[in-house]
Amino acid sequence: MFLTVTGTGPDATDLGYLLHKHPGRVQAFEQSFGVAHVFYPEATDERCTVALLLEVDPVGLVRQKGRSAPRDVAFSLAQYVNDRPYAASSMLAVALGKVFRTAMAGRCEARPELPGRRWDLTVHVPAVPCRGGTEAAVRLFGPLGWEVDARPVPLDPTIPEWGDSRYVDLRLSGTHHLADALSHLYVLLPTLDAAKHYWVGSDEVEKLVRAGEGWLAGHPARDEIARRYLAHRHTLAASAVARLAEVDDTEPETLDDAVSDPAPDPAAAPAGAALPGAPEADVVPLARQRLDAVLAQLRGAGARTVVDLGCGEGALLEELLDDPTFEKILGIDVSPRALSKAARRLHLDTLPDRRRQRIELTQSSVVYADARVAGFDAAVLMEVIEHVDPPRLPALERAVLGAAAPGTVIVTTPNAEHNVRYPALTAGTMRHHDHRFEWTRAQFQQWAHAAAERHGYDVQVLPVGPDDPQVGPPTQMAVLRRGDPQATSTTSTGGGAR
Repeated sequence: MFLTVTGTGPDATDLGYLLHKHPGRVQAFEQSFGVAHVFYPEATDERCTVALLLEVDPVGLVRQKGRSAPRDVAFSLAQYVNDRPYAASSMLAVALGKVFRTAMAGRCEARPELPGRRWDLTVHVPAVPCRGGTEAAVRLFGPLGWEVDARPVPLDPTIPEWGDSRYVDLRLSGTHHLADALSHLYVLLPTLDAAKHYWVGSDEVEKLVRAGEGWLAGHPARDEIARRYLAHRHTLAASAVARLAEVDDTEPETLDDAVSDPAPDPAAAPAGAALPGAPEADVVPLARQRLDAVLAQLRGAGARTVVDLGCGEGALLEELLDDPTFEKILGIDVSPRALSKAARRLHLDTLPDRRRQRIELTQSSVVYADARVAGFDAAVLMEVIEHVDPPRLPALERAVLGAAAPGTVIVTTPNAEHNVRYPALTAGTMRHHDHRFEWTRAQFQQWAHAAAERHGYDVQVLPVGPDDPQVGPPTQMAVLRRGDPQATSTTSTGGGAR
């Protein structure tokens, strides 16, 4: 098996620092199935190519199986004569992950600034088993920003009538962080083959979610990738899709700072008026309005301990930390990348001790019961539920309202009816690529009231942002309170359900 990665541009040999492999050396790394060699066919200031050559020992693989293999398989000639030494597969992906582990993690101790560099990269894999042909290679790599050149390898060039084999000669070109490029290869090379050389168990779900962080959740072929990567084990694929559907993005909502069109007015706009959808200096961004609305509800509830479920980059955590009223703050997110960004945003490593003791960040999922989340005065799900696949919402409800059972739960989510006011959105388009759904006011109120009734809460539904008389506010908020005899199950009067 053979793979090359070429980086072009100034100081191209910096690629060696990122890979932790010196361009002037040939290195060998023992694998359970053979030996991986790393060397550099070229290394200049303008162009640097690293090659990974994997020598697979098919006889050694058979011996590893020993007597555990069925008799009809143990004596099969196919175990010794096959494509494993030549075609890129899960073995190459495993070697890639081990040999370039530090680079895949985006770390470089010698040159800490290098992982943030975007490279003009060309990847070449001469033989890749590709179920689905060249179209599959384009479908899987194309959405990630790669220009894909996948050419079928003929069964025998001297006998054209035999046609093409199931292998392609794959070339990819694009501008990427090296860590992202290696992660793409680690996941998608075995996905193209749709087979693994080892037993696929539940630990493979963790590998897929970890390697796909930041790009797989929003991939249009996400479900197909999960199925093929996990060797069509449907239970594992469903688990992976559910994990990926949780909040695993740190991108802000694309329309949070946009200004929606006002309701149609039969009167002509005065001369010099701002164009619909154009930002205005005195308009408060929706993200800011949402934060203020949530903070007002937390203060009104008298909450002193708060857990932010799906905290993302920590926008709400920052506000809570600035208010000494909140004595204990916990930020929960399924994404380690989001938690790292939140930690940097909050400057956790330099906070004074008393301030630092008030806050903690923890990786967890909003759809699993977690004892660390229990016992808080209030929990916030701010723009989170719409990132969860609908079949997983009952699990979220049980984990938050049932197991954690805070005194107050605040939930915000987009109002789908208001989307017509955003010029940038075409009909039927949602506000973010990772949204699994967006509810109308009636749908949100139905869910909030039903969930509250099942778990002994009272609920109030309120608008966030300008409450359009025709389509309601851009964001809708449910405030659920447990054990408050003064509370009643109500909805907002302005922009209510239709």
